[in-house]
Amino acid sequence: MDIKDKKIAVLLSGGVDSSVVVYQLVSQGYKPDCFYIRIASDEDGDLDCTAEEDIEMASAVAQRYGLRFEVVDCHKEYWEQVTKYTMDKVRAGFTPNPDVMCNRLIKFGAFHEKRGHEYDLIATGHYAQTEIDEEGRKWLCTSPDPVKDQTDFLAQIYDWQLQKAIFPIGHMMKEEVRQIAEREHLINAKRKDSQGICFLGKINYNDYVKKYLGENPGLVIDIETGKKLGMHKGLWFHTIGQRHGLGFGGGPWFAVKKNIKKNILFVSRGYNPESAYKSEFKVHDVNWLTPVPVPVHVNVKIRHTPEFFPATIEPLEDGEYRIRTSRPIHGVAPGQFCTLYDAEHHRCYGSAEII
Repeated sequence: MDIKDKKIAVLLSGGVDSSVVVYQLVSQGYKPDCFYIRIASDEDGDLDCTAEEDIEMASAVAQRYGLRFEVVDCHKEYWEQVTKYTMDKVRAGFTPNPDVMCNRLIKFGAFHEKRGHEYDLIATGHYAQTEIDEEGRKWLCTSPDPVKDQTDFLAQIYDWQLQKAIFPIGHMMKEEVRQIAEREHLINAKRKDSQGICFLGKINYNDYVKKYLGENPGLVIDIETGKKLGMHKGLWFHTIGQRHGLGFGGGPWFAVKKNIKKNILFVSRGYNPESAYKSEFKVHDVNWLTPVPVPVHVNVKIRHTPEFFPATIEPLEDGEYRIRTSRPIHGVAPGQFCTLYDAEHHRCYGSAEII
């Protein structure tokens, strides 16, 4: 994409990826403005947030290249939109993905309303690419690094947000990014990648959920025998397909089903219980990133892994679609996003919520 004469904003996280984005743009002759989006408030002391360290790192990178740096406070928007979405979903027994919605609602949403609308392009450190086809349509495309590819996290952004998005390191492997950071002596060259939800720092996801929903104990039952195994502390602490953290002997045990009304968690023993696999499921609210006729043959993934599953997609009534995969997928859970790709798993069509 020709970005000559474009006004560019870079979203800095304090990590190595977005810092190398700045280097890439500056080395090509651009002078982007740099922004850090704050989504944890000063009052959230019990959420062990790394925001201050992140801001220090981001500011240092911008200062090194003589670029303007600003912290944009999106705390209120995050908690009113992303946290509400997350808690509403887990309370209903679903498996949400806060990071997916953070990209749509905050990084390319609230930031756009506050500052991003002043810029032609928004650059981030995501491992993803874009391309323009012969008809002038812009596509979100996968990174050559299959482990780091983040198109699944971006597949819920709106088409107008995609139009403004650029990913200057998306064509690289992670090792290349690290090498550039070390060669250029960037302050965070050896900083570890963040894990888990974007703002939680070292806080465990279950602690995050417990803070807002508390506990709601209920029965845990072996789905094959009907035997009571013990108690869970709340269905929202467990996801379909989960193996770790169940705490029962004689396993391994998998979480395979939830009865929301009766507050029962059903589990199954064994590494590959058939009840934890599905090759057919429904989705709704498809977010089509690039307007195209509904494809028949697609590749799908339901979680952030390098693995794609060939599948067919069939339109149903009321905006629903049926997905049939070539082989069963482990841990298909309502509320998860099913990301849709072309046959070469190169172009990302978008994603939809599993019903």
